[in-house]
Amino acid sequence: MRYYLAPMEGITGYIYRRAQHDLFCAFDKYFSPFLAPRQKKVFNSRETRDILPENNGGMYLVPQLLTNRAEDFIRAAKKLEEYGYHEVNLNLGCPSGTVVSKGKGAGFLGQPQLLERFLEEIFSAFPAPKSGGSGLEISIKTRLGMEDAEEFSRLMELYRRYPLKELIVHPRVREDYYENHPDWDAFDRALSEAPFPVVYNGDLFTIEDMARFQERFPSVETVMLGRGAVADPSLIRQLKGGAPLSRKELERFLDRLAGDYAEALSGERDVLFKLKELWSYLGKLFPEGGAELKRIRKAGQLSEYRAAVSSLLRSLG
Repeated sequence: MRYYLAPMEGITGYIYRRAQHDLFCAFDKYFSPFLAPRQKKVFNSRETRDILPENNGGMYLVPQLLTNRAEDFIRAAKKLEEYGYHEVNLNLGCPSGTVVSKGKGAGFLGQPQLLERFLEEIFSAFPAPKSGGSGLEISIKTRLGMEDAEEFSRLMELYRRYPLKELIVHPRVREDYYENHPDWDAFDRALSEAPFPVVYNGDLFTIEDMARFQERFPSVETVMLGRGAVADPSLIRQLKGGAPLSRKELERFLDRLAGDYAEALSGERDVLFKLKELWSYLGKLFPEGGAELKRIRKAGQLSEYRAAVSSLLRSLG
């Protein structure tokens, strides 16, 4: 089984990726949080830092682009080629209201005619490399549609026309956000219809979740993990038969993140925000840690945060 790290805005930037890659079982591919190319300046300084090769040494990073303008996608993809990238991913899955209202992410799925023209333009600019040749390849991360899973049939007809590197399917519609159960029947149809590799993404949080998934889909070779992997950085190791997360490992991971964020960000407040944001996922490791998790959330200084975390970690072996 191959494992990909999902792009999670505000969480899985290069600082997080480097710490995870160095301290835990590495992912086969890492996907950057989406980059939003602009007409004048392709990427802002934060986005540029995130995809600089020197900030992602040793890992296979796929930059993800969020746009509904083919010319912006093409300009950004060419810039990424200059940095040495050979694969980019198109975001057609983000359910954020701000993104969808602009017709981007999952919002683009509700405009199939515009999406068709968009795909025609970008694949004309980047045709599939010939066997053994070089060139930029394009993958897509998609949901099933905006409101109804029946929309996915038309989307699959469209995707099948193009030489996708991979299709990563999160089998929910936009209106689901992250509620309701992923539609495994729709994912099954994608597997049977796709002429390109299909990757599964959605609600694989535990070893038991993966076992149920593999029982249903024994032929699937690649899954993308997001919230589950962030909630437990040792998840891949456990899926491969290894040991669960230890207290010392988590302490080392959090110390590494705190130090790296302190070097990259402008002050204690920004560092504290990034660390507390991560705990909205890590907190699931501590179902009985309500009081200490509340202290972490309310911490106004790094010293208060560290004291709350130290207290909480004593409950982890």
